[in-house]
Amino acid sequence: MTSFGKMLMLFGMLLVLIGAALALGGKLSWFGRLPGDIYVQKKNLTFFFPITTSILISLIISFVLALFRRR
Repeated sequence: MTSFGKMLMLFGMLLVLIGAALALGGKLSWFGRLPGDIYVQKKNLTFFFPITTSILISLIISFVLALFRRR
């Protein structure tokens, strides 16, 4: 049951982080518009791929999960 409890705590923290990101979404205007994010706008087409933002989120999640694995 301890692994189930850890999984529930991790899921809860993930929900809190997602909720905080949504609540602060308007205040973090730079988030999603970092240098390296691909944004192409043409006459009838808009393409946005936030590659730098995705890498940053991946690094943060990897760091948090590495902290949990050590304990």
